[in-house]
Amino acid sequence: MRALPLPLLFVVSALAFGQSNPPAASPIWQMQESGTTAGLRGIDSVDGTVAWASGTGGTVLKTLDGGAHWTQCAIPDAAKDGATLDFRGVQAWDAKTAIVMSSGKGNLSRLYKTTDGCLRWKLLLYNTEKEGFWAALYFEARGDGKGLGDTGWLLGNPVYGMFWLMRSIDSGKHWVKQNNKMLYLKPGAQGACVASNSAFIANGGFAAFGSGGTGCANVSTMTLRTICEGYCSAQEMNLDGRKNWWVSEKGLRGLNTDSSGVFSIGARSQYAGDTLLQQVVVVVGGDYSNANETGNSASFRRSAWDTWTASTTPPHGFRSAVQWSEALKAWITVGTNGSDVSRDDGKTWQPLDNGNWNALSLPFVVGPSGRIARINPVALPAAK
Repeated sequence: MRALPLPLLFVVSALAFGQSNPPAASPIWQMQESGTTAGLRGIDSVDGTVAWASGTGGTVLKTLDGGAHWTQCAIPDAAKDGATLDFRGVQAWDAKTAIVMSSGKGNLSRLYKTTDGCLRWKLLLYNTEKEGFWAALYFEARGDGKGLGDTGWLLGNPVYGMFWLMRSIDSGKHWVKQNNKMLYLKPGAQGACVASNSAFIANGGFAAFGSGGTGCANVSTMTLRTICEGYCSAQEMNLDGRKNWWVSEKGLRGLNTDSSGVFSIGARSQYAGDTLLQQVVVVVGGDYSNANETGNSASFRRSAWDTWTASTTPPHGFRSAVQWSEALKAWITVGTNGSDVSRDDGKTWQPLDNGNWNALSLPFVVGPSGRIARINPVALPAAK
């Protein structure tokens, strides 16, 4: 009788007795090879095939094949100090055009743009305030739904007691500072959160952003907008002179430490043509110094006229990014101790994994030490 190798003999015997080991569960996040060990906090998926990522050490990455291959871009200002910059935000229009934002005190906060697929970079803007620190870069979607448009926003920590906010209507070529008196706050009490470049969101001329600190975890919402056709003057671009920001909404309650706040804000249209004021909005955050704390990490509201409601079953820890996926019909949120999913607009969350993540632009997620992964839809748990 022919002898069988022991491992194969064990399998045959198990099958003979009607026994088998269940297949291992597919991971919710399928890891990809980034080719870097940089800490990644910037990620922007153009269409699920083309995506850009960014992080420490002047790192900018790009994929053209859904993440099967990630390539290193030229370092912006490599001949000077580019390799020391921390690129915490990226916004991309296509495979050729993107803007990256570095975050740091004073002139370490900068914007660079490429239009040739990241072979060369042009410095667009740098922070002239020595106490300034840029936190979020956001470009609104075009009205035709085919990608980013011309209107962009740049949010920074307070300078002279007022949140630093700039607006562009020409894809980042020129920026105008917003001097709205409703952006003033108690000095030293609040700041913008810089973990994932997702603390700011805008749509249809309206905008909102999250903040944190000892002055509570708030959400500031623009309630009026300026409309101008054709050329807009600097004065028209500056949306101040009006009480058009509704401030001091407690998006997450019970948070009032230097390490806590609203770290990310996401929106979902309920009907075609909804402005941000009419959309479902979900915010996440918590205290990053206590990543496993499950309370006060997520809230939601059905429209700008609704009150913030805390999740009855929150994510299983601090969360730094959240996004609605129309394809998955679900909200995904990530943080330093894992990720969660919600199918009821943030009311309840189910754990997905316990990985270490920083930022999210579906289908991709990024984290420390060069971690990049792509979501595996078939591994999502069924709705309860």
